[in-house]
Amino acid sequence: MKHEWRKKEKEIYLPKNKPEVVNIPEFRYFTIKGEGNPNSSGFSEYIEVLYSLSYAVRMSYKNGIEPDGYFEYAVYPLEGIWDINENSKKSYSGTLNKDDLVFTLMIRQPDFVDQDFFDKILKLTEKKKPHRLLDSVNFEVIEEGCCIQMLHSGSYDNEPESFKIMEDFATEKGLKRLSKVHKEIYLTDARKTVPEKLKTVLRFGVEKKQNG
Repeated sequence: MKHEWRKKEKEIYLPKNKPEVVNIPEFRYFTIKGEGNPNSSGFSEYIEVLYSLSYAVRMSYKNGIEPDGYFEYAVYPLEGIWDINENSKKSYSGTLNKDDLVFTLMIRQPDFVDQDFFDKILKLTEKKKPHRLLDSVNFEVIEEGCCIQMLHSGSYDNEPESFKIMEDFATEKGLKRLSKVHKEIYLTDARKTVPEKLKTVLRFGVEKKQNG
């Protein structure tokens, strides 16, 4: 039976529009780092190369190179970790300049994908579908641990409203946000969806507040 993350992993990818505490275990990802405004023309290339490799894994059985343990599955959604560059941190006044953003985009992979198989898929894609950013993609194993997340509905520009709700929730639970770095999981395609109908999972790491 095909593994559908929307059905099998709702607690990770389909939260409600109110904050909740979750523990995110170790997962495997294809990742690529970049910086600058996500509205720029070149940003889509980062996304394209991640999906190119992810679908090469998904369809590997057609090329007879599927790894041990392969099973059919739906490709996972695009995710992004967002921060601002070091220079802007020194002078940050609360107003975000999107040109100062630093990001790591990623797509989760099934557990049967490892570094060796990633290397094999990378070489295959280089031959069949070359892309200038292929050499910038990495295989990583990431454990997020204890986090607060919620579903944000609407424009990305309105995310601060949801983060305020999440931070208030953290305080109520005796938790502290680890940093201003956060993750976004894109349940809708911004290229095909009007801003008010966008659905994005927001998530940040937390820890218990120290007494005193």
